[in-house]
Amino acid sequence: MNRVSLLILILVFPSTLFSQAPFPEPEEVESFYNTKTLVVLENDMFSSYNSLIKDAMKEYWEAGEYDFISTSEFNEKRRDPSFSFIVLTGTTFDRDRSGMVYNFINLLLGKDVGRIEYMPELCALPLSIKGAEDTDYSHKLGMVIRFMQAHVDHIREDPSQKGKKYLKYYNKFIPDAINKTILVSEKDLEPELRTPGAAEKLYPENLSVVTEDEVDEAIRNRAEDTMILHKVGSDRGGLCFKMLIGTDDARMYFYGEHKISGRRPDGLLKNDLRRIGRF
Repeated sequence: MNRVSLLILILVFPSTLFSQAPFPEPEEVESFYNTKTLVVLENDMFSSYNSLIKDAMKEYWEAGEYDFISTSEFNEKRRDPSFSFIVLTGTTFDRDRSGMVYNFINLLLGKDVGRIEYMPELCALPLSIKGAEDTDYSHKLGMVIRFMQAHVDHIREDPSQKGKKYLKYYNKFIPDAINKTILVSEKDLEPELRTPGAAEKLYPENLSVVTEDEVDEAIRNRAEDTMILHKVGSDRGGLCFKMLIGTDDARMYFYGEHKISGRRPDGLLKNDLRRIGRF
């Protein structure tokens, strides 16, 4: 499924095909560790994303120097290879007719190219639904920032594996998930999994339904052998993205997506649990 980015949240550019963003060459991956990372802020003085990303970077960014810039500064600096950039984009999908726009958080390398979709993309992760409450992801943004860094470390090990560009690559680690505790918020489960007795009948033993505060605590404490569910979707339709990320190692252990329908509602599905539990 091709991803079409509409840079409408913090950047004002024509529609671009970020699915065509080049996978970085080995020397470009290595160069990331010598860059200063510039986080592009929204052009909104009341933006909650701006305050959330500032806090997350302060607590969880460990990959070198960083700073915060405006959209206009991004336009001026994006061609400079001494910088990398964290950019929030609004993204649609060519096969999704719901009209839903998804906020993706992208880690790009500066490069002297004519269009931003030609900038090497180190990582791109769905963050939230455009227009949804920021509380849907606010307690998980630090985990997302840690994963982005871990992902760069991972592709550095062997950047020739182009499959690492896509998050579904991480499904190779599903067998390791069975020995870890899975923490999920009730609202991130499909409705049937929220019913009384569902835990006894449908949950694997290592899945725990917890509060958002407990998820936040696990992230802050880097709880061992624990994964949190990061879910992006809406009961209004469109696509649902589901990711399990380790709070200790920041590695992804499961990635799934599905079109939301009556039979496949928004949330982690029973079929997802079966897929994880079959190992």
